[in-house]
Amino acid sequence: MDIKRVAINAVNETIVMTVVHMDYKGQVAKRINEKMPLATVKGFRKGQVPKDLVEKQYGKAIKQEEVQKVVDLALERFVQSERLNLLGTPLAKENENFDWDAEELTFEYEIGLVPNFEIDLEAKNNIVKYIVTADDKLIDGQVERIQKQFGKAIPQDKVEADSDLTGTFSNEEKGINNTTTIAVSTFNKAAADKFIGKKVGDVVTVSTKGLFADDHQLMDYLKVGHDDVHGLDIEVNFTIEAINGAELAELNQELFDKLFGEGKVASLEDLKAKIKEDAEAQFAQQADQKLLLDVQDFLIENTKFDLPAEFLKKWLQTVGEKKLSAEEAEVEYARSEKGLRFQLIEGKAMAQSNIQITFEDLKAFTTNAIKQQMAQFGQTNPTDEEVQGIVARVLSNQEEVKRLSEQVVAEKLLEVFKEKANPATKEVTYEEFIAASYGE
Repeated sequence: MDIKRVAINAVNETIVMTVVHMDYKGQVAKRINEKMPLATVKGFRKGQVPKDLVEKQYGKAIKQEEVQKVVDLALERFVQSERLNLLGTPLAKENENFDWDAEELTFEYEIGLVPNFEIDLEAKNNIVKYIVTADDKLIDGQVERIQKQFGKAIPQDKVEADSDLTGTFSNEEKGINNTTTIAVSTFNKAAADKFIGKKVGDVVTVSTKGLFADDHQLMDYLKVGHDDVHGLDIEVNFTIEAINGAELAELNQELFDKLFGEGKVASLEDLKAKIKEDAEAQFAQQADQKLLLDVQDFLIENTKFDLPAEFLKKWLQTVGEKKLSAEEAEVEYARSEKGLRFQLIEGKAMAQSNIQITFEDLKAFTTNAIKQQMAQFGQTNPTDEEVQGIVARVLSNQEEVKRLSEQVVAEKLLEVFKEKANPATKEVTYEEFIAASYGE
């Protein structure tokens, strides 16, 4: 067998394979011999069919099967031996006039290669690392929400500015149908004004664009996915099912102990300090996520390389349970190209920075994530045995391992980006951070 690479350009090649009779004749003969006791031809008893008739009836199909096995194995070994870094998998070139009776059988496979490129993590940029602070307005608002949450609900006949509403958000086209409780003050002013004076049973239609100060709140109240929240611009109906005011709970030691555990908060000042600490820890995570996204966008924009686009579009038509048309593959490629580019950039950044992910890294990250999740549900002091039991169960799930590994990689890359991209630091309130994030 002869096998070689034919370069088309830096990211596209063709693998050409020439198969001769010696490459497959032994296996074909073996299959014919195995077939003879089972062959049935009219006029002959089973197992008594002459070999030449067996070859005539079954030989062509057997030859094609065995040749394909030889080609598949040789292709796999060739890709490994040449250490080809492929995008997608090899695609066989179609040949409608292929002659299976020829002395030499030639097969061609298109391949797309990972491009060679360099990235400059220290390139000059205008990236900002935000330090988000919890101001008095935010803290006072959270204190009031706590008092309302633990206070006494008072039914109201109509909606007022300080009312809490229970009702259902719906949009049939987008599959939204979620019942929730929400304060009127949570909406933006234009939306909130639509509710004032409404009664139980009324339906209020609002736009999702800018409905909340933080688009992520759409995930909580409408139950839409994270990938759908940014820029979501549809109309949803809210059917009012209950309207309540609130008799605010007294800020006393009993309430503090219920919220944070016995003796951990002893005054309004302690409460505000705790709210500030918790809020700013959460804001820091959001700021890190924005920083990572901004660095990703910068690197994608400023790291230039070609992709085997036409090859990948053809390849997309062949993968997955549902085969795509050329038009569908075009759309899918456009949707996924940015992600593919950053995946390649991310791999290069990891290699350049010598980043490696160990099982201990994954275990430590998972342990911390589990503790944070347990704390959200009031389990502030779980035993190490409890936590490690949950960690072991989580890490036994391959899908979870993949998802968590991606988060560990993102965390390590973020530290590299913070160091090498050297972003400017800016302290802002949460409202200013939201405006910087979503242009509002």
